[in-house]
Amino acid sequence: MAILPILVYGDPRLEAANQPVEDFGEELQSLIEDLFETGWEAPGLGLAAPQVGINLRIATVDLSVGKDPEARVVLANPEIIFCRGKASLEEGCLSFPGLFTTIERPTALRVRAQDNGGRWREFEAEGLLAQTVCHEVDHLNGVLIVHHLRSMKRRLFMRRVEKMRKLGVWQSTA
Repeated sequence: MAILPILVYGDPRLEAANQPVEDFGEELQSLIEDLFETGWEAPGLGLAAPQVGINLRIATVDLSVGKDPEARVVLANPEIIFCRGKASLEEGCLSFPGLFTTIERPTALRVRAQDNGGRWREFEAEGLLAQTVCHEVDHLNGVLIVHHLRSMKRRLFMRRVEKMRKLGVWQSTA
């Protein structure tokens, strides 16, 4: 396993189109382990392949941040098929290090995705798991937290982004 460099906002790979996962062989298994390991090290609750410069439709989620092997979720080629409820929730992103904002997310959802072996499955998620799954699926669709913000809130958030850049806090490690 390896800790991979996480891209920061401004890198075009974060918003690029992502290819579907078709080969579930050893290379993908290694990438999945690297995504988990990188996410735990950051630390974060999830990590999508585009955040490490690999434009594939795969992401990992682990609300336990490495403490519970049963909490690990692999999302290959995911699609959210049902949502219910709405809540305004504080959210951060490893590609916007140190910044948080409030975003409206569903309180529950049903997702269809392939697991690490390529088997399709559906599962329901609520609360923090639903929020994290939505966030990672957004990454696979080239959508970042800043895209959820409107007018004044977006301008204020982008000012904070620029301030972080000027202070030299944000530097892409990729």
